[in-house]
Amino acid sequence: MADAEKQVNMSVSRSTSDVSGAPGGYLGGPALEHMISHDTQRAFPVYHRKLGNPAPLGLISFASTTLMLSLYNIQTRHITVPNVVVGMAFGVGGLTQLLAGMWEFAAGNTFGATAFSAYGGFWISYGTILTPGSGVLSAYTGDKANQLNDALGVFLLVWFIITFIMFLGTFRASIALAALFFFLDVTFMLLMIGEFMQKTEVTQAGGVTGAITAFIAFYTGAAGLYSPDASYFILPVGDLPKRKEA
Repeated sequence: MADAEKQVNMSVSRSTSDVSGAPGGYLGGPALEHMISHDTQRAFPVYHRKLGNPAPLGLISFASTTLMLSLYNIQTRHITVPNVVVGMAFGVGGLTQLLAGMWEFAAGNTFGATAFSAYGGFWISYGTILTPGSGVLSAYTGDKANQLNDALGVFLLVWFIITFIMFLGTFRASIALAALFFFLDVTFMLLMIGEFMQKTEVTQAGGVTGAITAFIAFYTGAAGLYSPDASYFILPVGDLPKRKEA
C-alpha cells in the first residue's frame, strides 16, 4: 500500500514538473496542453481557423475612392470642388482599407498589411484636410493663402516617396501589382507638380493616371475575388518569377 501511494505521488510530481520546468510549478497555456496530453488524457482538439483573403476588399476599396477623386481632378461634369469624396475617404478608402491591412497582418502578409494600412491612413489624412471642422484649410487664409499649394505639394511628395518604396517591393509579385504602384507613383508625382506649379492641366493629367491606377486596382482585386471555388473563370495577373529556394 505504501509503495502504491509513493508511485502516485511521484506521478503527480512529474506531471506538475512538466508544466513549469520546476517541481510544483504551474503556468497553464501550451504547457497545460503538454501535461494533459502526456500524463493524464488526450490533448484538447486544436482547431485551425481558415482566414479569408482580405486583399480584394482592400484593393476594391482603394480603387473606388481613387477613381472618385481622380474623376474630380479631371473635372468631370465641370466639378471643381472634391469635398464629396470626404465620406469615401473616411469610410471606404480609410477605414475599410485599414481593416484589410490589419487582417493581412493576421494572414502573415507583410507587404499587403503595410500597403493597405498605409494608404488607409493616407485617405483618412486626406479626408481630414478637406473637412472644414479640422481647421487645416482655414489655417491658410489671408497672407498665408499662397502657402496652401506648397503645403499640399509637400504632402503629395511624401506619398510619392512612400509609393516608390512600395513599388520596389512588387518586382517578384505580379505585373498587375507592379503596374498599379507604378501608375500610382506617377499620379502622386503629377499631382505634386500640379500643386507646386499651380497648373490645372498637370493636375488633370494626374487625374487621368489616377483613373488608370484605379482600374488596375479593380482588376487586381477582382482577380483575387474570382477564385476557382467562386467563379467559372479567373483573371490572370502575370505572376513574376519568385526567388528560388537554396
